Order: sequence, then structure tokens, then C-alpha cells
Amino acid sequence: MCRNIKTLFNFDPPATDEEIQAAALQFVRKLSGFNRPSKINEAAFDLAVEQVTDVARTLMSSLVTLAPPRNREVERAKAVAQSLRRFGGG
Repeated sequence: MCRNIKTLFNFDPPATDEEIQAAALQFVRKLSGFNRPSKINEAAFDLAVEQVTDVARTLMSSLVTLAPPRNREVERAKAVAQSLRRFGGG
């Protein structure tokens, strides 16, 4: 799993199009091995990002849960605490 791809489902407020596109970009980067593709691969890379974004947007709008939405600030604080435990504070 890409560590840079964040969970986007069941947050209040919901994930933005920009967040979904950023996750799609990270996914395509991971699959392709390119941070930035060469000119010859740029069209294929950009198309893949666009298609993954569309599929992710469809997925996000189709998922259903009975759980209450998560709070972004609480989740961010948990991630910071976990990072400090994992990597140390300084």
C-alpha cells in the first residue's frame, strides 16, 4: 500500500475532487515507477491519472456505511502521534 495515499472515505466534510485526484496521481506514480514521466510517456501517464480519478470518484460516491463520519482533525492528530512513535520526535 502506498503510504502517501490517504483514506478518503467517510469523512466530514467529504473528500474533495482535488484530494481524489491527488490520491489517483500517487497511485499511478507508484504503479508506473515515475514521479514525472518522460515526454514519450506523458500522455499515457496523464490519461491513467484521469481514468483512476474518475473510477475513484465513482467508488467514493457509491460506498455506503452506517458508521459516523470521521473527523479530519482527529485523524490527522492520530497520524502525527503514530509518526512520532514510529520515527521519533527529533
